[in-house]
Amino acid sequence: MLKSIQKKNGEILSQLVEYAPIIYTFVNMKVLSLKLDDKIFEDTEELTAKLKLARNRYINEAVNIYNQFNKRKLLKNQLMLESKIGSEDSMDILNEFEQLINED
Repeated sequence: MLKSIQKKNGEILSQLVEYAPIIYTFVNMKVLSLKLDDKIFEDTEELTAKLKLARNRYINEAVNIYNQFNKRKLLKNQLMLESKIGSEDSMDILNEFEQLINED
């Protein structure tokens, strides 16, 4: 779907604001059996029909998005842990500096 945006000078630009299909080139694909809950399958069928997208493509994109989400979640947890470790080290160094200042 295209949405028109009007600039101050009256010039109209079009901007893609909804789903834009991604073009894939596949060399190797793995075959697997997938069991879905009935409700998830029905929702998937409805959405793929509306999007005019093959079920396989839809599921591939969904798994890809979910993988990205989980990678970011794991990275966030790792960064939080490392930040906490770094914060504790910073506090130790700050305390040492304060002791040095107080000794003078």
